[in-house]
Amino acid sequence: MRPTVNDIAREAGVSLATVDRVLNARPGVREKTIRAVNDAITKLGYVRDLTAANLARSRNYRMAVVLPDTESQFVQTLAEALSDAGSIAATARMELKLHRFPAEDPHALAALLTSLPGRGYAGVALMAPETPILRDAIRGLRAKGLPVVALVSDLPNTDRDHFIGIDNRAAGRTAGMLMGRFLGGGRQSDTDRGEVLVLGQSLLARDMIERRRGFDEVMLRDFPGLEVLPSLETHGSGQTLRQVVAERLANAPGVRGIYAMGDGHRALTQVLADMGLSGKLIVICHELTPHARHALEAGEITAVITQNLGHLARSTLRVLRAKADNQPLDQGQEQIRIEIVLRENLPPSPDSTSTATSEANKAAA
Repeated sequence: MRPTVNDIAREAGVSLATVDRVLNARPGVREKTIRAVNDAITKLGYVRDLTAANLARSRNYRMAVVLPDTESQFVQTLAEALSDAGSIAATARMELKLHRFPAEDPHALAALLTSLPGRGYAGVALMAPETPILRDAIRGLRAKGLPVVALVSDLPNTDRDHFIGIDNRAAGRTAGMLMGRFLGGGRQSDTDRGEVLVLGQSLLARDMIERRRGFDEVMLRDFPGLEVLPSLETHGSGQTLRQVVAERLANAPGVRGIYAMGDGHRALTQVLADMGLSGKLIVICHELTPHARHALEAGEITAVITQNLGHLARSTLRVLRAKADNQPLDQGQEQIRIEIVLRENLPPSPDSTSTATSEANKAAA
């Protein structure tokens, strides 16, 4: 028979009201009494049914998700996945509110974060580059009792509670291995020397830093016949990407591969097509956006390193709720895996699946 709060009260020698205050971390209980209640919980093996407790007191979880306001297909797809996860979680008394901030304005982001406490939120998820201003803003949220989780790009030097996303250093190593193998730049070959161009949205973003670090580790260790050029920053601008890529390729005829660490797939494939290089270079990028899918099918992109955004979105809500309830996480369930997509294993798009289903229904009718 499962122990109850009545059993805890008897074991600790306190009232039911005191047990309730300890379980819900309410003030006004002496430290000695808190220890007695927790000792009783451990001794009896009591496991609290948080879902039932929250339903009983009609607790709602209102979560804020803060994303950059850009034209990035990846960010848009992520926002859609989060909205879908929020709609499903509404039956469990969870509400998700998306907030957007100007991608290149850390002061606007800090102002947005500062405005969140006092608006009924139980937690905050955030995708942003790490800056001193952001670190201060996150510390302010944590000081007011709001858990903060980082999305996609980690914020390890802040007081964030958790990171949700792939291991970006491992993703960079994966990109390095793919690039080296496709280009044949092993130790034994001095005739296969060539250059690799690296593009990054912002070198302030932790995911860009970690991906570049992992990429360099593998290229230096396993493919010394290939020279990796310094990273080019695009700042999320398609125009900037086209300009820096065109200039570098015009002055570096030895480039045989391009590693795009961030977004900008449309601008990249367009400038390569304009220069007559479409399909002639090894191009490895991240995230299976609609355009990346099309470019894979057309042979304009060689490989995509991606992550399941539905899993990431659902994990975001689970982690925020666990942090709000001060509960442990299931680390295996929340691990976001790295996936490699080639033209040969490209999964069907959601649109094509729904179209096929519709056609099948029509045929059956």
